[in-house]
Amino acid sequence: MKVRPLRERAGLAAVLATGVMLLLPAIAGAHARISPAVSLAGKLQLYSLAVPTEKEGLTTTTIVMTVPTGFGIDSFVPPPPGWQMQLQQTGSGDNAVVTKMTWTGGRTPTGQDSLFQFLAQPASAKTYTFRVQQTYSDGSIVNWAGSESSEAPAPTIQAAGSLGGGSGTSALTIIALVVGVLGLLAGAFALLSGSKERTLA
Repeated sequence: MKVRPLRERAGLAAVLATGVMLLLPAIAGAHARISPAVSLAGKLQLYSLAVPTEKEGLTTTTIVMTVPTGFGIDSFVPPPPGWQMQLQQTGSGDNAVVTKMTWTGGRTPTGQDSLFQFLAQPASAKTYTFRVQQTYSDGSIVNWAGSESSEAPAPTIQAAGSLGGGSGTSALTIIALVVGVLGLLAGAFALLSGSKERTLA
């Protein structure tokens, strides 16, 4: 699948995605997270990576996200002002597969989240685990790659096969899946409504 940037008016998708995130239950503690936490396998979806700056008096300057196998990145909302993005991928053209994304140059202060958004498609119904490395302005690093009970848990999402409400499907899961569809619509609108593409570094 060819990787391409979202168009300039993807800012609208960013606003919509932020609203979508507010519909989901609050996650306990300030952790790196990817939203929505539940989405549909085999469907293009707008995702958001949020990484909190927790250290007092410092800023977040670099974020590196390692992409799990089977989670296909398609395109990107332009990063916030001051941030630049670089990709690491295998293959080229329509066969390009993004394996790592690095955002640098920003200055996210204490108490705020670094927020980045992208369109992606989980290949199958399963749990996808991401590894996120956060660098602070003093050079210290936090690796969000631990277990769910650790101080720095790795962000995860659950890709479900369908919206079908079997006996094992909770109301929360169905709501999250519906929210995922809304994110897909927002991302599609951003792709179709813009007029000028930004070139990635």
